[in-house]
Amino acid sequence: MKQYKVLIADDDPNVREILRIFFEQNSIELIEAEDGEQALEMIDSEVPDIIILDIMMPKKDGYEVCREVIKKDDITIIMLTANGEEFDRVLGLELGADDYVTKPFSPRELMSRIKAIFRRMQPRSSGQIAAQNDEDSEQIFRFPGLTIDPLRREVIIKDE
Repeated sequence: MKQYKVLIADDDPNVREILRIFFEQNSIELIEAEDGEQALEMIDSEVPDIIILDIMMPKKDGYEVCREVIKKDDITIIMLTANGEEFDRVLGLELGADDYVTKPFSPRELMSRIKAIFRRMQPRSSGQIAAQNDEDSEQIFRFPGLTIDPLRREVIIKDE
């Protein structure tokens, strides 16, 4: 099973800390950027599977970052911002974002959206169930360096 990587680009350290806690609990690798320029550098060097972008950031805003990413990469983008007006949501989606979440936000809801994206990223095989319900996903046991998924009959030790 692939270890997914998510980049959070937000100038608010509190938002990054909240997400860091939720991602650690869900055994998802999180990388962080505090401005748009740093986000673009990390996208090139780290190649995340999903990018969570704040719109109002120093150096380059989330719209600029989104435009640049869409030109060269096929990476899922979720806008996470205090701009909740319809115009802002539509603009973000038309620029290429896949989803738009307004602040204040529920970290649990954001995590559910991310997990849904990860499920769609997994290749399907003929005998594999494409999606799991919430009861099934709660049966996955995660420990540092170890994941046990009884439904899939998988044990993953250090990403293998």
